[in-house]
Amino acid sequence: MSKPILGWWFAAGDTLPNGDGREVVVGETLKVQGPPVLCQRGLHASRRVVDALRYAPGDTLYRVRLGGQIVHDGDKMVATERTALWRLDATRALRLFACDVAEVALRAERAAGREPHKDSWAAIAVMRRWIDGEATDAERDAAWSAAWSAARSAARDAARSAAWSAARDAAWSAAWSAARSAAESAARDAAESAARDAAWSAAEKLLLRRIREARRAEAKARSAP
Repeated sequence: MSKPILGWWFAAGDTLPNGDGREVVVGETLKVQGPPVLCQRGLHASRRVVDALRYAPGDTLYRVRLGGQIVHDGDKMVATERTALWRLDATRALRLFACDVAEVALRAERAAGREPHKDSWAAIAVMRRWIDGEATDAERDAAWSAAWSAARSAARDAARSAAWSAARDAAWSAAWSAARSAAESAARDAAESAARDAAWSAAEKLLLRRIREARRAEAKARSAP
């Protein structure tokens, strides 16, 4: 038996995937038989939430505790037991996180002397308004189209790659895929290993902040009369 480990797990709903179908209930422990095998058999999670996001099929987030037999990999784990400690609909948190990471990428381009097009900034601003219900789908789509047109007409170089891909994903994609793509773009565009690690660590902090905000908002809504 391994020492229990806390982790993060994203799901597309409240049942186990891959034909298992068992309901995931907060406070209950699910188990599987046999030795766990990464990506094949067992109950998965990641130590860092930003790593869990890389494997996310949806935007339902669970804080979990793995137990029983546990097998470790670089960015994920698999176990014979997993207990759901709490659950969060992370849609809003992930959309805001995507905007956060996009802005980090744009600021990095600016600091490197490669000023992003104004429409890339505008796309993120509109996305934030859309998240708060202050912009329509049409406005969001128009902002994406403008940013896309600006990117296509720009020079095809590194100045476009990180900044545009982040802004595009924040403005257009589904919540969880946008956040994952933006985070991966920021990390991928860091040339050195240490810089990549720093990018992932920064993304982890940004995402944890948005998760904490979402949980506070959820608790406030539950306590409201």
